[in-house]
Amino acid sequence: MAKAITKKSLSFLEEYLNNSAPTGFEVSGQKLWLEHLKPYIDDYFTDNYGTVVGVINPEAEYKVVIEAHADEISWFVHYITDDGFIYVRRNGGSDHMIAPSKRVNIHTDKGIVKAVFGWPAIHTRHEKDPTPSTKNITLDCGCSSKKEIEELGVHVGCVVTFEDEFTILNKNRYVARALDNRVGGFMIAQVARMLKENKKKLPFGLYIVNSVQEEIGLRGAQMIAHRIKPDVAIITDVCHDTNTPLIDKKVQGDFKGGDGPVLTYGPAVQNNLLKHIISAAEKNKIPFQRLAASRATGTDTDAFAYSNEGVPSALISLPIRYMHTTVEMTHEKDVENTIKLIYESVLALKNGQDFRYFK
Repeated sequence: MAKAITKKSLSFLEEYLNNSAPTGFEVSGQKLWLEHLKPYIDDYFTDNYGTVVGVINPEAEYKVVIEAHADEISWFVHYITDDGFIYVRRNGGSDHMIAPSKRVNIHTDKGIVKAVFGWPAIHTRHEKDPTPSTKNITLDCGCSSKKEIEELGVHVGCVVTFEDEFTILNKNRYVARALDNRVGGFMIAQVARMLKENKKKLPFGLYIVNSVQEEIGLRGAQMIAHRIKPDVAIITDVCHDTNTPLIDKKVQGDFKGGDGPVLTYGPAVQNNLLKHIISAAEKNKIPFQRLAASRATGTDTDAFAYSNEGVPSALISLPIRYMHTTVEMTHEKDVENTIKLIYESVLALKNGQDFRYFK
């Protein structure tokens, strides 16, 4: 039985997480991901905006999707002052509160330009400290004029990412920016690897989908769902590990890192498919937690579920701490168990399985 995580795959995860792939600019990460996936698939295709789809059994009529999203939150250069400071605007749900004193990479046609989010020293601030906002956080790349900045290749529209890279705490907690949701792309790729290494033959087509532009409205998933026209979709993304300070469990729910993947209940989740996944978890003794969504899951599940004539869809989430910061954290056991749960759920599917509630 192939392991869910190997030394080789963990090395790929580190490389994949350390690479920048902001919303709308995912191509470098997508190329890394595809090269990792290629040995385990029969074919692949890409679309106009950079979504990548690896396919096992491309000739099969019945199509099953396992999906994650590839993009990370970031910033855009928005305005450059005459004296050489840069104001930014969000690309996705970037958090202005964590920006001050952070090191960043400005991506230009000439290469990476290093900069920092500056912030006034504590000695210079008034009794009432200013609160960071997009109106007052600025980038400093060591230039004294707008002309100097432009000579570096920086212009309005350049994308900006944080520098922070992958590390492991206490031998069992993965920490990185953009675990949301490149760890999802990693997990679905490991499912494909396990199928190959365990010599499993599927009776249907399996589409391993790494979608772009989730962070600004599920856009990549919307596009690719209409192209694939799947019969079933199992989505993986992240959710909150709520067992940290300053989180109200009565509002956010109770989810703990190390206690297993999180299964969502909600209108977009097809209940018979959810029961199928729960059955796979129970049969294989995979721990899991439960989450109640409101109107929407806020993930690519919604895009797949409501595409075409309606696609039976379900969401398997990985609990992480400190979402949308540069120190997103998840438990190794949860990554392993999420991979196993997707793998077992796929193996338990029947060719042509009908998930309708009644006929």
